[in-house]
Amino acid sequence: MLQDFIIVSFSAAALQVLSMSNMCVSQVLIQLKVVHIFLQKNPCEATPLDFVFVIDSSRSIRPNDYEKVKTFIIQILQFLDIGHNSTRVGLLQYGSVVEPEFSLNTYNSRAQVEQAVRDMKHLATGTMTGLAIQYTMEVAFTKKQGARAVHLHIPRIAMIVTDGRPQDTVEEVAAAARQAGIQIFAIGVGRVDMKTLKAIGSEPHSEHVHLVANFSQIETLISVFRSALCGGDEMCEVVDHQCQHICVSSPASFRCKCKKGFTLNSDGKTCKGESTWLHAAFTKHYDLPPCCSSTADDTCAVVDHGCGHICVNLPDGYECHCHPGYELTVDQKTYMTLLMNAPLSLGIDYCDLGNHGCEQNCVSVPASYICRCNKGYVLNLDGKTCSSKMVLDFISNFLSMKIKVVVQNLVQFNSI
Repeated sequence: MLQDFIIVSFSAAALQVLSMSNMCVSQVLIQLKVVHIFLQKNPCEATPLDFVFVIDSSRSIRPNDYEKVKTFIIQILQFLDIGHNSTRVGLLQYGSVVEPEFSLNTYNSRAQVEQAVRDMKHLATGTMTGLAIQYTMEVAFTKKQGARAVHLHIPRIAMIVTDGRPQDTVEEVAAAARQAGIQIFAIGVGRVDMKTLKAIGSEPHSEHVHLVANFSQIETLISVFRSALCGGDEMCEVVDHQCQHICVSSPASFRCKCKKGFTLNSDGKTCKGESTWLHAAFTKHYDLPPCCSSTADDTCAVVDHGCGHICVNLPDGYECHCHPGYELTVDQKTYMTLLMNAPLSLGIDYCDLGNHGCEQNCVSVPASYICRCNKGYVLNLDGKTCSSKMVLDFISNFLSMKIKVVVQNLVQFNSI
């Protein structure tokens, strides 16, 4: 990382000079270590999330174990950069009913969220896990509750902690939540059935489903979630995702996405689209047979479809087709000749292709894209990742101060 490079470079170059002066090298090393710890304080600050805790508050959880759950939540909060423009956090408890504690737009700082967690009261009722998942999907992750728009691609994460078998069904509602784009971490404590946890959690289960023997062991998962939420590989590149059309990576997971004109099947991997009829002429678009279409269904006529050749109406949208001798490019709108294999249109949204690698924001430009950072961050030399301006200013001030001290000591040394 950039900050590690700066610190190591400073250490190597400066220590030779410092050894000639009367400064204590060990003291400088200690101060450098403090800077390194400061830089590593918030490893998730460049990964905004919409994060909702879903906490089992049933009567089977003893009061002292309930306090351990609260401690676990607060420990998770320590590596999340909480704020309106970064990670938003919500929390709900459930027993026989769902008890929302705070939504994604209630608090804007870690201190506020921590205090709200400490103030939680144990419900001590039933275990309606399915009801809680349904509330999470239909209420907690809505715009009114503070969830950001889907097109912004902010990962939506639900972390469910439970200690018992649900008193309602969870399979269908959990599948619906995952298909809606919610990434679910399922944490079981004690006698929870692993099969139930797998029915709740997202894939891969090795990353999203965890079972510990008791509440004293739940803190062992902190490092696991720190790694999962704050970095790691592009999951689409390292797992056999089996997405029929498009794979989209997210922290510790992935989701499958369909091309326009298709919808995702219940398996979350394959896509379905209605059959289309062959087009006999080089027209701009064509419709379904008169028996099956209406003016309201003429999507190609009323939207800016962007198809380079032919727009085909479907019952639930449209798709682009090419004239004979051409094929669609990866954006599924523009085309290239099969003979020359060269693009004939530059109307591609390169950010939408999903492989730009920008850490924060991607901006499409003609025939390419550029990466940009959120307010308070600056773009690194790789043109993709971002660093906190506050951190860089801290490093700059730190180095300036130390170099000044070194120069002063060299002047004193030479005057002796």
